[in-house]
Amino acid sequence: MKNIDKLIQKALELQANGLVTRQIADELNVSSETVTWLLTRAKKEDVSSAPKDISVNWSSIGKSAYRTRHIGIAMCDMVLDTVVATESDIDLVVGIGLSGVPLATLIAEELGTELSVYHAYNEQEGGTLKGAFSRNFAGIKGKRCVIVDDVITTGTTMNDVVTQLRSSGAKPVAIAVLVDKSGSETLSEVPVQALVSIVRVD
Repeated sequence: MKNIDKLIQKALELQANGLVTRQIADELNVSSETVTWLLTRAKKEDVSSAPKDISVNWSSIGKSAYRTRHIGIAMCDMVLDTVVATESDIDLVVGIGLSGVPLATLIAEELGTELSVYHAYNEQEGGTLKGAFSRNFAGIKGKRCVIVDDVITTGTTMNDVVTQLRSSGAKPVAIAVLVDKSGSETLSEVPVQALVSIVRVD
C-alpha cells in the first residue's frame, strides 16, 4: 500500500503542476486508466480495485548519463539483431518524447544515423489527438527507421508513430524500448526489441 500511496501522491503533484492524464501516465509509466484510478482514489471517489498495471521507475538509470549511455548501447545491439535478421538498413532513429529522446539520441549516435523526435499529444475529452514529428530534427520521408521509447504500456502511441511514418513514406524497421509491458513481439507488424518484457500472469 505504501507504493500505491507514493504513486497517488506523485500523480497529484503532477496534476497540480498542470499535467493532464496522458502526461502523468507517461511520467509514471502507467496507463491512462491507472492514472484516473490514482487520482479518483486520492479523492476517495473510487473504492474499486486497482487496474492491472505495473509502474516502471527507471530513474536510477535516467539520472546518470553513464548508465543511460550503456543502456543505449545495449538497445542499439538489440536493434542490430533485427537489422541483420531483416536484412534492412537504418537511416533514422525516431525518439518518442519525452523519455525516449535521450535513448534515441544515443542509439542514433551509435548507428551513425539522423535523429527525429515525435511528440505524443495529449488525449482530450471526447477524442484523441495524434502526435507530430518535430520540425527541428531530421525529416522522415523515405527513411528506414528505428522507433525508440522508454516503455510500451498499451502500444497506442507506438502504433500511431508507425502509422504516421508509413503515411509519410517512411519504413519502420524496428521498435526498441527499455521495458515492454504489452507483451508484444510486433506492433503494427514492426518487430519489438525490449531489454525487459513484463507479462502479467493472473
